[in-house]
Amino acid sequence: MTGPGGGHRRLDRLTAAALPAHVQAASVLCLPVGSTEQHGPHLPLATDTVIAEEFTRHLVAAHGEAFDLWQLPTVPYGIAPEHAWAPGTLSVTITEFTTLLHTLVAQHVRATKAGNLVLVNGHGGNRGVLSALVYELGHAHDISVCVLHPLALAHLPAGDRPEIHAGLHETALMLHLAPDTVRLDQLADHPPQDADEIRRQVTDRGVSWPWSSADPRIAAAGVIGNDPHTATPALGARLLDQAIAASVPALEALTGRKSPCS
Repeated sequence: MTGPGGGHRRLDRLTAAALPAHVQAASVLCLPVGSTEQHGPHLPLATDTVIAEEFTRHLVAAHGEAFDLWQLPTVPYGIAPEHAWAPGTLSVTITEFTTLLHTLVAQHVRATKAGNLVLVNGHGGNRGVLSALVYELGHAHDISVCVLHPLALAHLPAGDRPEIHAGLHETALMLHLAPDTVRLDQLADHPPQDADEIRRQVTDRGVSWPWSSADPRIAAAGVIGNDPHTATPALGARLLDQAIAASVPALEALTGRKSPCS
């Protein structure tokens, strides 16, 4: 197999003849799941997809040998009605999303011997459905499964506003992972949003609301979070490293194997 830049532990880079020797029952398939949606005036529509795919690539590079991880092709579509007001946003229904993932998992189980699956979720709007879907996927396809949420695995301080969408943390990650796609020059001033309103509409665990990133009370030009102007590649690298490290206990629990670094 080739090195990290040429398809190392990328399942789709194997030949059909080589796959059975490499992907065994103890192997872990890693499926990045993103979204195509507005991310303010400065980040690309593919932000969530890039973060899911690049996080998976780094996870496999760091822990692929220890846990026998294999990266699958990325799903670039998610559930994003909160951003449907913006040009370029593509949102699938819950039924379409779950049907697609059931189909993909069924095909990968049929085509390989792998008995473990990690869904790497780059979009917050997918989270609620994925939390329920892991039960179905595990039972329907006889596979051990969990979901990693990279942005939630990193806990570096951000500021006085919750980091929800296209703010400081996502911008920092993109400056680190795909700097050529970030247009900080397109950002205007970042006026304060109502942090209490963000918590009421978006993060309140007692009540769920159909919020929108077009709501000026909680968003500025589609951004919900701390000032993206202050993002740096170094912060993005720290966020990525922290999220990768925080993933190890989940991989250990999923596979029953201990990391050599533990």
